[in-house]
Amino acid sequence: MNLRVAAGLVRLLAATWRYRVRGWEHVAAARATGRPIVYILWHSRILPLLYHRRDEGMALLISRHRDGGYLAQLSERWGYHVVRGSSRRGGEAGLLGLVRALQRGKGAEVALTPDGPRGPAERMKPGALAAAQHAHALVIAAGARAASAWWIRSWDRFCVPKPFATIEIAYSAPLTVGEGKDALRQGMTAAERALRAVTYGEEGRGKRDG
Repeated sequence: MNLRVAAGLVRLLAATWRYRVRGWEHVAAARATGRPIVYILWHSRILPLLYHRRDEGMALLISRHRDGGYLAQLSERWGYHVVRGSSRRGGEAGLLGLVRALQRGKGAEVALTPDGPRGPAERMKPGALAAAQHAHALVIAAGARAASAWWIRSWDRFCVPKPFATIEIAYSAPLTVGEGKDALRQGMTAAERALRAVTYGEEGRGKRDG
């Protein structure tokens, strides 16, 4: 299918979604500090979150994998500044682009999926927090829960909310990453815990929906 047609169909679908947002006060508090912000989200939930934050000019790290090309073009159509590369610690090009985006000026914001591009699903890789550590950025976990959705048979069980689905978006309190390897490891544990909470709710930690 032509990408322009596919993007149009996805936008028509997304326009029917109804959003409820929890934790926006955490975003407001983080912005009030003037520090850069790194949003982390699981790869499976990227579609409803992308539409929710469209046209803000946020930087978004997307892999150079072939599947990432489709997502990159859709994201650009939705107003994101796309940085191509990997979230792995060894993905120097992607991490360098991410750090540069964070250092663009006061209040810079970027987003990435720390379990992408090919998994393991819902397991943190260190790249996102390493970039936040380098740029002295705050980290906010973002999650999306759809009342009804299709679950694609992919490595991450990609979520596509159905027409007119109610989607609950949740943001965690800002996390900070201290200096050094120990602080990075502790940050990864805290970030993964926060991602489970915003994705599944406090009562559903460790569960997979759909």
